[in-house]
Amino acid sequence: MEFYNSNGIEQLEPVFWEDGIISGYRHPHSSALDCVLSSFQMTNETMNIWTHFLPTWYFLWRFVILCSTLTSLSDSYTWPLLVYMLLICVYPFTSSCAHTFSAMSAESYHICYFFDYGALSLYSLGCAMSYGSYMMPDSWVNSWLHQHFVPIAVGNSVFCTSLSCYSRSVTPQGIMGKHFECLPLGLLSKALRTAAFVVPFIFDTVPLFYRILLFFGGGSTDHLSNHCYHLLFAVLSCFLFTSHLPERLAPGRFDYFGHSHQLFHICTVAGTHFQMEAVLADMTSRRAWLTAQGATPSFLGTFGALVVSLTLNLGIIGIFSAPLLSCFQKQRRASAS
Repeated sequence: MEFYNSNGIEQLEPVFWEDGIISGYRHPHSSALDCVLSSFQMTNETMNIWTHFLPTWYFLWRFVILCSTLTSLSDSYTWPLLVYMLLICVYPFTSSCAHTFSAMSAESYHICYFFDYGALSLYSLGCAMSYGSYMMPDSWVNSWLHQHFVPIAVGNSVFCTSLSCYSRSVTPQGIMGKHFECLPLGLLSKALRTAAFVVPFIFDTVPLFYRILLFFGGGSTDHLSNHCYHLLFAVLSCFLFTSHLPERLAPGRFDYFGHSHQLFHICTVAGTHFQMEAVLADMTSRRAWLTAQGATPSFLGTFGALVVSLTLNLGIIGIFSAPLLSCFQKQRRASAS
């Protein structure tokens, strides 16, 4: 595996550059095997890979334990939870794979992160399902918003994937650029990508914000501490993602340990853990009351919505990936000749 240090970073295509990261870059045309092996060597991506790969197994373990404790998978009340638990396993695993295989080429770099964004947008759908099913304020149950919460979340997931993929495609030459070789317009690209994930997050957590307001207004709510921990880590994650701190203050000092993306991964996993605990607690404690109100999830509103969203998001990823795959094939034919 070939690495690029501070004296060789100029050899890299600009698309691979990260703010404040000077050394430890992998060769931009590594094989798939080299990419896998690099996860056991110290590069500036190693900790990014493991800070999401290891938590995948923790969430998968919790998912398996949950399935083993359910009396029946035909119980529709548990379906939103099953979808949510499945998706909190998928998004860190997809992120880990994206960081692992993004060094195969400039084209693969973009495509890997297209799938990463798609997995995160599906995670936002899982959050909406669990929040809409177990966390809705009492006065909102069976309201218009409650009945349309999941369909709107499906639209948000499509918006999230579309805008985040588009943010990686904006170049000085226009959408996709002439050869997709230019560095995305930094601030605009980052702003679009941040907005792509902030919008679903705000929508998903509207019921939670309302419950917090009720609490401070003298109302009562259960399990608020885990919800607040989740919100705290969500804010920290957003800050780290957009600020590129601390590496921006001391370029080269945090190339391998402690840069913002590693901290971002840790905060997202910690936030998901607290969110999961809060969802499980609300799901258990409010079951009798929600069932009595007739607020029972449907197959179409859970697994059906997941399939629809997955299909639409894969289609969007395919649309953005097609020009890159075509460019990659042309380059391979040119090098072969």
